[in-house]
Amino acid sequence: MRILFIHADYIEYEAKQKAMQSAEDIDKKKERYDEALVAFISVEEGDTAIVDKSVNEIKDVSKKVNVDRIVLYPYAHLSSNLAPPSEALDVLRKLESVLSKEYEVHRAPFGWYKSFVISCKGHPLSELSKEIRGEGEKPKEEESDALKAEKKKVTYWYVMTPDGTLHDVNDFNYTDYPALKKFVEYEISGTRAVREIPPHVELMQKLEIADYEPGSDSGNMRYYPKGKMMKALIEEYVEKKVLEYGAMQVETPIMYNYEHPSLKSYLNRFPARQYIVLSGRDKYFLRFAACFGQFLMMHDATISYRHLPIRIYELAKYAFRREQKGELVGLRRLRAFTMPDMHTLAMDMEQAKAEFKKQYEMAMEVLRDFGLELGDYEVAIRFTRDFYENNKDFIVSLVKLVNRPVLVQMWDERFFYFVLKFEFNFVDSMNKAAALSTVQIDVENAERYGITYYDENGEKRFPYILHCSPSGAVERVIYAMLEKAHMNAQRGVKPAFPLWLAPTQVRIIPVKDEFLGCAVQEMEQFQKEGVRVDVDDRDLSVSRKIRDAEKEWIPYIVVIGEKEKKSGKLTVRIRGNGVKVMDREELLAVIKEHLSGKPSRPLPLPPLVSMRPKFRG
Repeated sequence: MRILFIHADYIEYEAKQKAMQSAEDIDKKKERYDEALVAFISVEEGDTAIVDKSVNEIKDVSKKVNVDRIVLYPYAHLSSNLAPPSEALDVLRKLESVLSKEYEVHRAPFGWYKSFVISCKGHPLSELSKEIRGEGEKPKEEESDALKAEKKKVTYWYVMTPDGTLHDVNDFNYTDYPALKKFVEYEISGTRAVREIPPHVELMQKLEIADYEPGSDSGNMRYYPKGKMMKALIEEYVEKKVLEYGAMQVETPIMYNYEHPSLKSYLNRFPARQYIVLSGRDKYFLRFAACFGQFLMMHDATISYRHLPIRIYELAKYAFRREQKGELVGLRRLRAFTMPDMHTLAMDMEQAKAEFKKQYEMAMEVLRDFGLELGDYEVAIRFTRDFYENNKDFIVSLVKLVNRPVLVQMWDERFFYFVLKFEFNFVDSMNKAAALSTVQIDVENAERYGITYYDENGEKRFPYILHCSPSGAVERVIYAMLEKAHMNAQRGVKPAFPLWLAPTQVRIIPVKDEFLGCAVQEMEQFQKEGVRVDVDDRDLSVSRKIRDAEKEWIPYIVVIGEKEKKSGKLTVRIRGNGVKVMDREELLAVIKEHLSGKPSRPLPLPPLVSMRPKFRG
């Protein structure tokens, strides 16, 4: 059970509409309670067994803030591992019943969409969060040697500036780099759990991109038509980039034998937790990257030094990691995700470094096309001390490419399979960081998997292997775009997606029904040019339609009335850039310039807005 406590001057709420068929019946839709402890509660699976423990926690907080009025408020947004509705309601009723023996207790209705206003008192105990678990509820998960080593390793943290100077993280002047300071603090703290709901969660739901799937394991999401289209475009874009770079595309299984000697050894060298699957008596694990299948494939290949570097690419759909529940909020960290994964075999360290730098530059270009510029993300470069001492100029050249200070993590010993790694990390509005693009130089797995090439003398050699994801997980790209949009909105900049990823690129709004035919004809002209366009044919005012289009972040809103019909010109509201009268060809030219070189997909929803279902409430 997860509870957010607010010691409130007052709370007012109003039940607006049922969120589910099993919503409980209510007599009064609107209530106000003064001087209360408000407990926002997410009931999780199995919480029936911890009602007494939860009661004691609520009592403890009420005593600390000295209140005798408690408001229990069902709040599903604190968890992605929700109990079934019937079980959740039963738990809430039991809490209400037991607490009512000592307190004045009120419970907000279950299964309703509600608006609420709350005034928090603002003293040190006025906001508290609790996660309540039963004894022995969390079974001990198997940990790899790498995970255990990660907890014990001695790490040296620095900030490196473009001139190659290493600064102690505590002495560096972060005045011009506030996001870097947040990233450094996040990395060194080692705390990954999320205590509040990040802004992108509300945005992904409101924009009908993605949502939690209560019928699955935590960290497995559902994607609505808009989100599915965005994911597909991101996947196509990255695939095009790596194929142009020279990669060969393959496909491999998603599960592997846990007892396979090479695989089992690798599991112990990778800092991730696995999903385990039983098939009869055999034990399998779900892949957390495409390494396994690609390495087994390359083990069977006959490779000459003339073939190197060899690049193998796969869209790991899906990859699985048993991330800890406290870290699973929205799209930032998932248990099932889509990972573009390329592996490069390099002849020697010089060839490996050359590939590393090219892939570093490619990752910068990829993020730029997602609307994520240098400054939107922070760079981390991680390496062993030996590698740094032998390759200092190379590492400095990477810092010069971004021309800004970067976080450096250095180890005296090599705990993992790599000697060098970079990540581009997005820092969100809650000061949490998430790795996007990454490349690693792996010095272990060629030997572990028996991957060899023949050198110019016909001798077998082990290559170096580069692990590269030019974008990072596809879902995390969407997370970063949403979080950046939120931060832009906080600065007064209208939130938006890059045009090529916007689900609807142009919306046409007829002023009256008599102009609907003109609007549809105009839509058809844009459709012929490959533009995602729709028509808002609903029986609503023009101002309401424009407002709804703005809420959907639609880049171009075209209004058609008598003036436009007569002149043949279009009145276009350009998102964040005012209103302009344009010829259709002029607007198309602007759109095509933005879409040039990017993949395209049809509109993910019916072209008439009136014909669309509402996926969220």
